[in-house]
Amino acid sequence: MPRSSGAGYGCPSRDPSMPDSREGLAESRHDKVETTQESLKTSSQTDGQTLSKESLSHALELSAPEKVKDGQLESPEEALWTTRADGCVRLRIDPSCPQLPYTVHQMFYEALDKYGNLSALGFKRQDKWEHISYSQYYLLARRAAKGFLKRVHSVAILGFNSPEWFFSAVGTVFAGGIVTGIYTTSSPEACQYIAHDCRANVIMVDTQKQLEKILKIWKHLPHLKAVVIYKDPPLRKMANVYTMEEFMELGNEVPEEALDSVIHAQHPNQCCVLVYTSGTTGTPKGVMLSQDNITWTARYGSQAGDIQPAEVQQEVVVSYLPLSHIAAQIYDLWTGIQWGAQVCFAEPDALKGSLVNTLREVEPTSHMGVPRVWEKIMERIQQVATQSGFIRRKMLLWAMSVTLEQNLTCPGSDLKPFTTRLADYLVLAKVRQALGFAKCQKSFYGAAPMTAETQHFFLGLNIRLYAGYGLSETSGPHFMSSPYNYRLYSSGKVVPGCLVKLVNQDAEGIGEICLWGRTIFMGYLNMEDKTREAIDEDGWLHTGDAGRLDDDGFLYITGRLKELIITAGGENVPPVPIEEAVKMELPIISNAMLIGDQRKFLSMLLTLKCTLDPDTSDPMDNLTEQAVEFCQRVGSRATTVSEIVGKKDEAVYQAIEEGIRRVNTNAAARPYHIQKWAILERDFSISGGELGPTMKLKRLTVLEKYKEIIDSFYQDQNM
Repeated sequence: MPRSSGAGYGCPSRDPSMPDSREGLAESRHDKVETTQESLKTSSQTDGQTLSKESLSHALELSAPEKVKDGQLESPEEALWTTRADGCVRLRIDPSCPQLPYTVHQMFYEALDKYGNLSALGFKRQDKWEHISYSQYYLLARRAAKGFLKRVHSVAILGFNSPEWFFSAVGTVFAGGIVTGIYTTSSPEACQYIAHDCRANVIMVDTQKQLEKILKIWKHLPHLKAVVIYKDPPLRKMANVYTMEEFMELGNEVPEEALDSVIHAQHPNQCCVLVYTSGTTGTPKGVMLSQDNITWTARYGSQAGDIQPAEVQQEVVVSYLPLSHIAAQIYDLWTGIQWGAQVCFAEPDALKGSLVNTLREVEPTSHMGVPRVWEKIMERIQQVATQSGFIRRKMLLWAMSVTLEQNLTCPGSDLKPFTTRLADYLVLAKVRQALGFAKCQKSFYGAAPMTAETQHFFLGLNIRLYAGYGLSETSGPHFMSSPYNYRLYSSGKVVPGCLVKLVNQDAEGIGEICLWGRTIFMGYLNMEDKTREAIDEDGWLHTGDAGRLDDDGFLYITGRLKELIITAGGENVPPVPIEEAVKMELPIISNAMLIGDQRKFLSMLLTLKCTLDPDTSDPMDNLTEQAVEFCQRVGSRATTVSEIVGKKDEAVYQAIEEGIRRVNTNAAARPYHIQKWAILERDFSISGGELGPTMKLKRLTVLEKYKEIIDSFYQDQNM
């Protein structure tokens, strides 16, 4: 069992006014930079700005750890975790990956030397794509940092992905503060909880709608000094509410040397990012991530996914998933800086339909989506196929069939039979181009389980979906799949330099997944009990997830320990495999939730696949094309959920009963059989409370919301 061999760096004060007798960066004097808005509109080069190798060397020299001995950093002894925002921790440095720790500023400054002239951020203004170079990005982040200086402990950002989100986040870290993302779908009460917990001094919002949320709760936020709105102008002038231009001007009076001294005083084992868990099982927890967590994961986590540095190939990615979630933040923001990627921002309505347009225009080289995003793409293709002519539809089905068979039987082979190559050339390449994936070499998913149906569908399109596994508490990926590390249904292999062990394994080798390494978080903000529950005395993070490792080190997730159903008869039943089996057997089913904890038998709640409101993404009454097709196949003319549930459509109910009977037939034993089930009138959704912001099922909420239906399953005590 490895013990933490890493070292700390002392824990300097965060006071921005601390004296620093050292010189600033050799070339930190900047000529006038246009206002942020002008920079974003015109993307013009900053006048006279140069960044030499000499200044880079000077910056790194000032910020480097002072003493290194035998590969270890000398420092006072520090604990493995802390719950204080200004605390420091001892890093878990493994001999197999002894990369010296460095700060976010060091990472960015190294990137400038290599990628300064490359396009960093792409965004649309008036239907035209504009770009910001890495040099401009760095200067904008410094301007934001000077605006934050002397008034910031923490900055919260409540807005859709944008250049302003990025340079505000980076600027916060440069200023010695802690950046916190808030989901744009959060209620005012949820915003209040996070802003109060992280003691946000500044909140960045993108629209008037988000500003109204903060104005409603401001009186409950004693630490809040200012709100900055960066997309919509405020409807009226208000005290301490600034536009982005006004806010950036506040920093003009701050000397560059003042910012440099704060940057140089930073250490890799200090907190710079807070990620709040989605609260699917209680109060959201503030996950504290250190500068080393961010810089190490951005480098090694992305390398494990085969992300390329720009000197080999500039990666192009589309940013659209919430940056308040660790997966998107690491993938889009921090990894982008590490390797000089070009990050292009989708429209705010990306998940309501516009994402595919952005993908077509940008043509990303790698793409990440939560399972629900890939499912929506699948459903869209199925809908288009259903509406296509007979010949085109048959061609697509043929091409996907031969390709899926090849990818399932010879997954590692680069030698494709002629039929498979022909299918790809004639049909599949055109489908991928229509999706915007013509140049996409790597497609990732994470954050929730992916159904076998979805994985098979994309394998049929010759698109492998590479899984990653991690948590907010592991700074994102601790396991990664890649073109060189792939196994169907697996979450990949452990990232080099990280460790894994399974505890309390059963006869099938399934145990709790415990993780160790540089990815492991600092602790939960102000929550000592929760931190002690998560991190044991040897520094291992107990994830609460159950899984198994095969002989080659590939990880397979089997479910959450807390989700494990223990029946009244003492049987331990993992719900996810049974739920997936039902969805695989019955393509009309959207969500399936198994019930039976402390009950005499298993039951299940089902929802049907339906269309979504284009404005709100809420489930509607109309069935999807795939669901209608299922109805027709079993002899029903139903086209809406209400027709099926309200009239208890005999053909559909009979077909579902038969499908569940088939699932029961394949079950390991009778206690694993589903004995009763019900179809709900509305699909699960974020607005309904059944799903979290990343589309994870909130089981406790479902149990409470549908308590009457569930209780009715068990009223007959003779069962």
